[in-house]
Amino acid sequence: MAKQAIGILETRGLAGLVNGTDAMLKAANVTLAGPMRQIGSAMCNVVVEGDVAAVKAAIDAGASAAEQIGEVLSAHVIARPDAATSDVLPKRAAKK
Repeated sequence: MAKQAIGILETRGLAGLVNGTDAMLKAANVTLAGPMRQIGSAMCNVVVEGDVAAVKAAIDAGASAAEQIGEVLSAHVIARPDAATSDVLPKRAAKK
């Protein structure tokens, strides 16, 4: 089944991103698309997947929680992403 929605939270600083990610995973039925990634210049991001309403609720909760600790640069939801979008998303590590 194709992903129904993906959400991206980008912050300046890891502490805000960890706090936001924790809030997202507790707020709604979403899963991490892969590990948190450091982009550079203290920018970090994380991608979550799930149905549209759950991803929207998770991104709202995550952005609010991340703002309490650091700076939120972007919080975005993409409903019904094209299949080719998965080529640019972080990949999950294979379990050993």
